[in-house]
Amino acid sequence: MNLGFYIILAAQFFSALADNALLFAAIALLNDLKSPAWHTPVLQQSFIVSYIVLAPFVGAFADSLPKGRVMFISNIVKLVGCIFMLVGVHPLIAYCLVGLGAAAYSPAKYGILTEYLPPSQLVKANSWMEGLTVAAIVLGAVVGGILISPKITAPLLQTMHLPLINSIAELAIAVIVLIYIAAAIFNLYIPQVAIDHKPLSRSPVFLAQDFWHCFRLLWKDPLGQVSLAVTTLFWGAGATLRLLVLAWAAVALHYDIGEAAKLTAWVAIGIAIGSVLAAKFIKLEHSVKVLPVGIAMGVVVLMMIPVTNSALAILLLITIGAMGGYFVVPMNALLQHRGHLLMGAGRSIAVQNFNENLSIFAMLGLYAVMQKLELSIYLIIMVFGLLLSGIMAALYKKHGHDQDKGQR
Repeated sequence: MNLGFYIILAAQFFSALADNALLFAAIALLNDLKSPAWHTPVLQQSFIVSYIVLAPFVGAFADSLPKGRVMFISNIVKLVGCIFMLVGVHPLIAYCLVGLGAAAYSPAKYGILTEYLPPSQLVKANSWMEGLTVAAIVLGAVVGGILISPKITAPLLQTMHLPLINSIAELAIAVIVLIYIAAAIFNLYIPQVAIDHKPLSRSPVFLAQDFWHCFRLLWKDPLGQVSLAVTTLFWGAGATLRLLVLAWAAVALHYDIGEAAKLTAWVAIGIAIGSVLAAKFIKLEHSVKVLPVGIAMGVVVLMMIPVTNSALAILLLITIGAMGGYFVVPMNALLQHRGHLLMGAGRSIAVQNFNENLSIFAMLGLYAVMQKLELSIYLIIMVFGLLLSGIMAALYKKHGHDQDKGQR
């Protein structure tokens, strides 16, 4: 691995760190505005709606320019959205703009790996990318939790007199602006690579038809189908779980939002552990064997209900994360490799993002409805755990049956 690869990693790390810290700062800002509880899942929906709506176009955009330039442009869009939040634009609107930048950023950050590196280094590169992304998620939760913690930042706010900064949440957002700037600087030094799979047309109609063709192609590909199904469910469950942990920690552990934000980092640590174990023990051709772990993961989520001890909570969240991470890294590597061969890295990752974020949007929508109905957090956890186990069981039944037929 040469210097250019590590510059790509650094750019991704700082951008992902800012993304994850900003979520908690935006939630704190919603609290300052006395927004209803159901605005929290809607906030995250506003972020991911661009992944769904723009899916036919961001892949082609990522494939039409050098991907380092795409990453820089996309990061600037995220930076502008963050600044909008700081100057008083409502968080639901400003965070939507940040999501627009993230939607364009994602195909480029993964697609550049397949263009910059030989196939023999792709799995290793994905491990680095996923590892740094998990580290950014962990540190993003920790940094976000620290920045919005009244015990830590309130004294600093009282001694500083900065324009536009009138609350702890706004001070946190100002710090996150600096992180986005650091990411943009690294983006400028990403090596230029030859454009591969350049789109044949920039017509929106053509791009929509091309996306639908790629969508069907990946779902019909046997390896693409199982990896898409598993990663789609994983990310939908993971996004909802992060918000569930915030609400659960407030009720079960009596944590404030800063402490609860830091607690979510343990899930990401578990994902990293599970990813390492999967890389060691799971072969892609036997990927269906990990699906029962997903069924068990839903059952383990139900164990959150009686827990009131912080040490047990941490252990449980690490376990949940490890079970989820156990099947996601090899699935991502497989999906990227198949997509690069079939249609180009940018398009395939856009299709993957569309499916995953549609799942996130649906699960967050269900969570928002349950919060709007003011259901108990314990009842919400029960619904979430049973739904996760049920969907994973259906996937296992379908793909296990298909695999049995293939082996006869």
